[in-house]
Amino acid sequence: MKKRKKVNSRFIILGEVALCLLLFFIYFIRQAGVARESMTMPREGKKIALTFDDGPHPKFTEQILDGLKERDVQATFFVTGEHAELHPDIIERMNKEGHVIGNHTYSHIQLTNGNRDSFKDELLKTNQILNEITGEEILYVRPPYGTWDKSFETELNMIPVLWNVDPLDWCASDASGVVNKVLKEADENAIILMHDYYETSVTAALQIVDELQARGYTFVTVEEILFD
Repeated sequence: MKKRKKVNSRFIILGEVALCLLLFFIYFIRQAGVARESMTMPREGKKIALTFDDGPHPKFTEQILDGLKERDVQATFFVTGEHAELHPDIIERMNKEGHVIGNHTYSHIQLTNGNRDSFKDELLKTNQILNEITGEEILYVRPPYGTWDKSFETELNMIPVLWNVDPLDWCASDASGVVNKVLKEADENAIILMHDYYETSVTAALQIVDELQARGYTFVTVEEILFD
């Protein structure tokens, strides 16, 4: 009986060793699979912002909004007051679909040393127009040509939003060139400058969204880039 117990105990030990080896082998295979996947898949969660200036345009802005809605993407639109007055229905749609609306002055005026008061008046006028349409306070401003006076930030309680990717879509006739330039320069937390006032920009913008989403980017509004 004692000899049989010794034999049984040896079988038990061998079984436990085999089980441990099997579990270790399964763990190794799983870890190798995770490593391969992390090497081949793009890193997810990289944020990037798509912004549009000069609109709304009655045709092209609607096309961009349609494409963004299909892709469940939110963008930031810096609109002029004069175009907002002409197309308040598009402003309402932007707001309802979760896009951020910013101020791009009333008439696309550039700030200079001699027109500070006029520039400020255009910002205030556009804020009022947009507030009447959306019922919301306008916090963000894209100064035309990037010219800005920091004192406006406290005077008007507004935040300037510039950019670090500019494909010059406003003067491009080839959408693919615009796309390639953005894809080359795009990086995490970048702010892309485009315009919703040109047909090539519509085509390029939606291709950019598709390509960057495939690379693991998530499109967000500018506030998430500035404050997260």
